[in-house]
Amino acid sequence: MITIAVCAVICGADDFVAIAEFGRVKRKWLSKFLDLTHGIPSHDRFNQVLAAFQPADFEQCLLSWISALHEITAGQIIAIDGKTLRRSYDKASSKSAIHMVSTWASANHISLSQVVVDAKSNEITAIPKLLQMLDIKGSLVTIDAQGCRVEIAQQIVVQQADYVLAVKGNQSTLFDGVVTHCAVHLNDSNVFKGRGFHRTNEKAHGRETEREYSMCSVPDDLPDASRCPKLKAIDMTINRTLRDGKETIEDRYYIVSRNLTAKQFAKAVRSHWCIGNSLHWLLDVTFGEDQCRIRKGNADANFSLLRRHALSLLKNQRTAKVGIKNKRLSAGWNDDYLLKVLIGA
Repeated sequence: MITIAVCAVICGADDFVAIAEFGRVKRKWLSKFLDLTHGIPSHDRFNQVLAAFQPADFEQCLLSWISALHEITAGQIIAIDGKTLRRSYDKASSKSAIHMVSTWASANHISLSQVVVDAKSNEITAIPKLLQMLDIKGSLVTIDAQGCRVEIAQQIVVQQADYVLAVKGNQSTLFDGVVTHCAVHLNDSNVFKGRGFHRTNEKAHGRETEREYSMCSVPDDLPDASRCPKLKAIDMTINRTLRDGKETIEDRYYIVSRNLTAKQFAKAVRSHWCIGNSLHWLLDVTFGEDQCRIRKGNADANFSLLRRHALSLLKNQRTAKVGIKNKRLSAGWNDDYLLKVLIGA
């Protein structure tokens, strides 16, 4: 049933009715690999099974599949971010919309793990669970300001990895100290640009963006610095965007536990955005995740796992030089291409 479901989602199925119909239409092809003597399960049975699985166990099953096909690059950038499945909210049963926190291997384009944030909790409690599920040794973990916590930084270091954590007002003492230091010394080449500076310019989607990445060592008087394990640098980015003759400027601040060059820091920051563009955006636009109304039991979380697994398989199939949407169509039309996606050929 899992194999049928994965194949169906790769080929465009977005609910259990579509999965069951896919199984019936493709029964002859599927029977080459699967024992289908008892026929194709109904959509209700698919729903019942996916609702009963524990998401953590189901995720390990799917991760073992993708890991067997594609070797995870050691020491790469791993981004962590959250996403809400908005239509999973059910007013009748008072079920809140589920919020998933995911990890994304930027080099391999693979969703490594995800956990559902408890209804009475938040991402702060979910991120440590994600980290415990993975071997992150030697990697550079990037998290937005929600994850800028001493205990999270400590866990990353204990697991022999490094961090790039965005700093905002939720850590007000540290944030104010970083902002003040950057404002005072921004033009001091011995403090900032002497340590590391990198600039990029891009023109796309009707806008022109200049990004500056600046780095400096941790000042001795930085408030709360002693609470941040293995802290090596404080960094900032300045994004200047020109669109329709109007300029907007945005500053962002980070704490880093590894001695990076400014160019390496820029890569880490840009790679973190990939989890939004390469995972969350594609799940919404190509897989229609935000519109999915599956809600029963654990079915919403497990169907989300199916979508992420299908996306990872599709992204790592590179013989077809088309986007994910058209790869899904090709897999539905062409059994040979679907097989290539499944086995990582």
